[in-house]
Amino acid sequence: MLDQIPFSTFSKLSFTVPEPEDLLLCGAVEFYDRSYDRTTPKNERRLERFKNRNFFKVTTTDDPVIRRLANEDKATVFATDTILATLMCAPRSVYSWDIVIQRVGNKLFFDKRDGSQLDLLSVHETSQEPLPEAKGGMNSAYSLSVEAAYINQNFSQQVLIRDRNKVAFDDPNPFANEGEEVASEAYRYRQWKLDDDMHLVARCEVQSVVEVNKQRSFVTLNALNEFDPKYSGVDWRQKLETQRGAVLATELKNNANKLAKWTAQALLASADMMKLGYVSRVHSKDHYNHVILAVVGYKPRDFAAQINLNTSNMWGIVRSIVDLYMKLNEGKYILVKDPSRPQVRIYEVRPDAFENDYVEEPLPEEEQVQPPGEFTENLETNGAANGVEDKQIDVQA
Repeated sequence: MLDQIPFSTFSKLSFTVPEPEDLLLCGAVEFYDRSYDRTTPKNERRLERFKNRNFFKVTTTDDPVIRRLANEDKATVFATDTILATLMCAPRSVYSWDIVIQRVGNKLFFDKRDGSQLDLLSVHETSQEPLPEAKGGMNSAYSLSVEAAYINQNFSQQVLIRDRNKVAFDDPNPFANEGEEVASEAYRYRQWKLDDDMHLVARCEVQSVVEVNKQRSFVTLNALNEFDPKYSGVDWRQKLETQRGAVLATELKNNANKLAKWTAQALLASADMMKLGYVSRVHSKDHYNHVILAVVGYKPRDFAAQINLNTSNMWGIVRSIVDLYMKLNEGKYILVKDPSRPQVRIYEVRPDAFENDYVEEPLPEEEQVQPPGEFTENLETNGAANGVEDKQIDVQA
């Protein structure tokens, strides 16, 4: 271990970045269906399954656009919005996570491992009441995170006007094969200036677009999910119409890290609106069928202020991590959230570390209750690989 950093030091950090520059806009998005804004528990909508739409969770160094931008010396630091949001909101995290960081010449690449927890969504991570300890049961932390990711993907595609009318950008989806049906997703490759000699490029995502007064606005789409009211103490079907503020307050208490990361990603993408869906199981014992009970929209900056997410502190954390790794020798490192303490640890690893497609599993397979097949099928990454392998990153140092 090279170092460990307590989260208490992160709270004091502050750094202001200028407005980012868009380098490239790829993909195509569909329009948000505003009829979902009128959804209530009394006219709930069944959550559909989108088996044929492909979703991509490609890590930084597997992204062909980022590799090209690195070769063109467009920046010295490269990442994705998911990875940046994890760093920016690290002090709110409870569960363990890790990020692989490669120093190649004067460049830094922030990656996630294949099968990383970063691809899933935590549930009740910051709750005072621990989740049931049933080994691998449907309400275990791992099973709930798979279920939440599955819900989030399907929700993001259901609340669209599916009339084949899309807003297509200059470049196609960089991860899709020709003729492949892909999820509604736009990728904004954006550049931030950290100082005169250092720029950061990140791939940021938005899922939809709305048109207001002939102006198109980007929208991010995410879904909170209720699995059993007795664990949260708030029954969404009873409270969402009359006490929506109380429901959100409970979610902010139980899922502070997840909500902060979604907000950070919306801010990084300069989304004009973030839509939060409230999705519940049809029955608390059925973790496969779900209904949409409500959809609420927020302006990301307003929501960030509401949850005390400070953008200067977010960038202060990123800048401090970048500066720390820039002082290290060329090589491969891993930044790990301590599973039991509010701190991160830094390790140096072999150049060939993680090339065997290690997938994190909290329990042996025989002890796990696997989610229904379609859960994991829908969460499979298509197209480019996710693995952080011992690949030669061909960049000019």
